[in-house]
Amino acid sequence: MLNRICKSLLFTAMMTGVSYSFAQQLPAVAYKNPTLPVETRVADLLSRMTLEEKVGQLLCPLGWEMYEIKRNDVFPSDKFKQLIKDRKVGMLWATYRADPWTKKTLSTGLNPALAAKAGNALQRYVIENTRLGIPLFLAEEAPHGHMAIGATVFPTGIGMAATWSPQLIREVGEAIGKEIRLQGGHISYGPVLDLARDPRWSRVEETFGEDPVLTGEIGKAMVEGLGGGDLSYPYSTLATLKHFLAYGISESGQNGNPSFAGIRELHENFLPPFRQAINAGALSVMTSYNSMDGVPCTANHSLLTELLRNEWKFRGIVVSDLYSIEGIHQSHFVAPTMEEAAVLALSAGVDVDLGGDAYMNLMNAVNTGRISKTALDASVARVLRLKFEMGLFENPYVDPEKAKKEVCSEESVTLARRVAQASITLLKNEHSLLPLNKNREVALIGPNADNRYNMLGDYTAPQEEENIKTVLDGIRTKLSSSQVEYVKGCSIRDTVTTDIEQAVAAAQRSEVIIVVVGGSSARDFKTSYKETGAAIANEKTISDMECGEGFDRATLSLLGKQQELLKALKATGKPLIVVYIEGRPLDKNWASENADAVLTAYYPGQEGGIAIADVLFGDFNPAGRLPFSVPRSVGQIPLYYNKKAPQSHDYVEMSASPLYPFGYGLSYTSFDYSDLHLSAVAPRSFEVSFKVRNTGKYDGEEVAQLYLRDEYASVVQPLKQLKHFARFYLKRGEEREVKFILSEEDFSLVGRNLKRIVEPGTFQIMIGAASDDIRLQTKVEIK
Repeated sequence: MLNRICKSLLFTAMMTGVSYSFAQQLPAVAYKNPTLPVETRVADLLSRMTLEEKVGQLLCPLGWEMYEIKRNDVFPSDKFKQLIKDRKVGMLWATYRADPWTKKTLSTGLNPALAAKAGNALQRYVIENTRLGIPLFLAEEAPHGHMAIGATVFPTGIGMAATWSPQLIREVGEAIGKEIRLQGGHISYGPVLDLARDPRWSRVEETFGEDPVLTGEIGKAMVEGLGGGDLSYPYSTLATLKHFLAYGISESGQNGNPSFAGIRELHENFLPPFRQAINAGALSVMTSYNSMDGVPCTANHSLLTELLRNEWKFRGIVVSDLYSIEGIHQSHFVAPTMEEAAVLALSAGVDVDLGGDAYMNLMNAVNTGRISKTALDASVARVLRLKFEMGLFENPYVDPEKAKKEVCSEESVTLARRVAQASITLLKNEHSLLPLNKNREVALIGPNADNRYNMLGDYTAPQEEENIKTVLDGIRTKLSSSQVEYVKGCSIRDTVTTDIEQAVAAAQRSEVIIVVVGGSSARDFKTSYKETGAAIANEKTISDMECGEGFDRATLSLLGKQQELLKALKATGKPLIVVYIEGRPLDKNWASENADAVLTAYYPGQEGGIAIADVLFGDFNPAGRLPFSVPRSVGQIPLYYNKKAPQSHDYVEMSASPLYPFGYGLSYTSFDYSDLHLSAVAPRSFEVSFKVRNTGKYDGEEVAQLYLRDEYASVVQPLKQLKHFARFYLKRGEEREVKFILSEEDFSLVGRNLKRIVEPGTFQIMIGAASDDIRLQTKVEIK
């Protein structure tokens, strides 16, 4: 009996010791305890923070001066240490960014391994040298790949949209998210969901085009690829949706000018892509530089709080665009002081100050009662909550060797090529000139035929030359060197140095001419920069750059001597193929009338030259479709397919129709549509089915598009609105059935009371290969 009591006492003592040991391992401070609910940890941490520490979590200053590279290691800079001491900042922006503005080059910037080391060094410093050890958020630009040295460069947004393939763009999102997280970043700035209705605007290249449905589907796919809001996944980022709201319809096409759109128009077109991406898991929204109806978007309470948070239940963070809080005071002139601007922004619903200067005024605003402690705490809690959800308190560091091996992997480069191939849009192919026979002798001409940076678009870091494939590189993989003669001919903008005569001579020696023209968003060290990063043109230097943020156009004509070059080549009488590398729909009137074949490749990214050659020589059958309407003249702007009734009438000088319509694109093969059927699946929902057959000589992809029109409604409706689309592959002679489900949402409209409703009436259902190429039609009655 005594022995049994002794054993029992010994067991109890042992278990007490185990429990004590386990308790010893758990942090005594609640916010450091990973077993506790996130909300408990947030509340505990918030209760321990000073006013200065709270405001610091809402600051996101510029990050590229926050590290120093010494040999093969990276250390926090003195500027970073002072910043942490003075401002207690909770996040940094563009730490890994490299471009002329940051003055970071291939030799002075961070490669993937050094980037990972930099992130680790900065995290280690704040965790070990601040009172509470709150890890940093590192926010990075990533609209078409991480804007960092050594990362994969995909086609810009407008090219991604031209694929009409959400499946492919989901893969792009996965690749971008992985590359950012491998290097220690957490927040990805992108996708850009602005609708682009004015091609004069400098940022068309970043968007997914003019249509809310295409933009919403491509944006949703990108967000899903970036992790869909599940921050427990190791490669998830906080996808940041740009720019809230209606930024792409600025007056006169001038970046940041006021935008004019009615409330119904916002709800019908500009808001749905954002809501779709938020429903897909986006946890960050960026405000825009423009104002609407007299209210700067960065100070718009009805948008940022009443709609985004209260109605949509958005649980993420709202971040200002760079210095846009200062813009409330300095550009829009609705706040007489910077403190007033900060108060307006926080009160409207802006959590984070990108730039990090304006919100330093919040401490005084709280102390003087102009902002409540409750309002400040709500924004701080949102930032902290996401840091806890991402697991940064437990796992703040990354593996530099893994970043070195897996950033810009072979799989990512292959994906960049696939996306570029899928984006290329064939606009004309007279007498089936394309695809080209590989036995022909080719003259390759033009300012974009062998210009590496002109392939890439804005928001791109410096690149190792061998990583970028130009059209010349691509054609050299198809033909022997004796079959290709290259002459530049002219520059994009410069008119002083040309070699048009040499280009004509080369053309005369060839059997076919491929001329690559267009635009450029390539920033360089000869260009001076504003604080926003937008380039400033000057009289001394004429760079190629005519597109990209801040480079708005008054015309859409080819600049420099490009038009003169085209006409000179046409005069040789040789077959002429014109390829556009462009960030906006440039004027194609002359090419559409005079060239034998016309293609646009947008800004196709690092593998673009290979992809273009794949299309030209038939190794890939083009299936890209226009995500915008191509105007005949700037006098038509704004021009977009889904305009509201009445039908446009022709101008005195010209047709009112676009030169090339939304959804348009040719193939080397042909497709027939047949057997349209409609069947009800619910009172206000229908299955639409039809068959598509490849009737041509080549295997290829088709993009079937379903448009809807409400014949009579209580408010004016679009004459045609895309509702569904599908890209699919068919071998020659193959047929497949395509099915779409028209839901109650598809039939809805924003009524007179600004509520979304479904009205009874007749709807036209149109199936086709483009917005103006309708092959099958029927009607349905909604009771």
